[in-house]
Amino acid sequence: MVVGLDNGGTTNNATVLDASGRFLVAHLQELPSRVREGPAVGIAALVQVFEHVLAVTGTERAQVRAVGLDTPGPASADGVISSKGSTNFAHPGWPGFDVRGALQAALGIPVVYSNDGNAAALYAHTAHFGGEAGHRSSVSAIVGTGLGGGVIESGQIVRGAAGMAGELGHVHIPLHGLLEADQPLPRCNCGFVGDAESVASLTGIELNLLPYWLTRFPDHELAGVAITNAAQRVRGHGEQGDPMARQIFEQQAKALGRLFTIAANYSDPDAYFLGGGVVEARSDFRAWFLSRVRTHTLLREEQARVAEFALVPDLDMAGARGSALAARASVT
Repeated sequence: MVVGLDNGGTTNNATVLDASGRFLVAHLQELPSRVREGPAVGIAALVQVFEHVLAVTGTERAQVRAVGLDTPGPASADGVISSKGSTNFAHPGWPGFDVRGALQAALGIPVVYSNDGNAAALYAHTAHFGGEAGHRSSVSAIVGTGLGGGVIESGQIVRGAAGMAGELGHVHIPLHGLLEADQPLPRCNCGFVGDAESVASLTGIELNLLPYWLTRFPDHELAGVAITNAAQRVRGHGEQGDPMARQIFEQQAKALGRLFTIAANYSDPDAYFLGGGVVEARSDFRAWFLSRVRTHTLLREEQARVAEFALVPDLDMAGARGSALAARASVT
């Protein structure tokens, strides 16, 4: 058996993968992540969700060969949180903290680390291609609070020298024709101006897109709402076809299309996957948004004939399942 743990800014999720390749958890097994309280509390919360999923599935601790762990990035290949910290690890104890090593010491079981975007990308790739996964490549963009991502080549996560490959959110994209003539340049929490995350993320909506579009729609019902709460409500308005919300999501689709266009020219993958909160929506909105991303992805004729565009499946379980797959690869 291997266990997959998906660590997030507010909750942890977990799954168990047996020797036959069957996931023993069909639904979320969420518990609070408590990462805002610092490393000691955060590691204890991961141990708690590990023990919880063993109890739920009737798995004996002695059966577990390895644990897969994913967290939001940026972090090194060995699971050391970036010295600059990150959106989800704002507590001063996290920058430079070895989250993989600390969990391994707490559990006494080998822990395999993946960035959360990489974990979701690995699961999407494996679920989509099945037995052909080892012969295929893909790029995934995971739109949430930030913009995560993952690059898979021949069925394996591309991790990079420092473990920070696949940080697609911090790739700079062309902004000409994406922004309105009077629209300010979008700024990212990482300090970059004009990277993909500054547009295609919930944070991008809150900091950059919504404040501008409210000046164009001053009578919109969100104009009187605190900006953080208003940003969280934009997707619901988009599902209803609200003109302002659709303008915002059209800009996000353009940003993602330009990001995938860059990927097409350095990687030429078999598939492009889209996941995250932006597609945890009504089916008609998901289909509209994916079609807009596809329209804004500029492929050569030869690429367009063979490339696939798809949503990340089993979205709320993708991170934990991808982490479990990475752990299984380490013991087989």
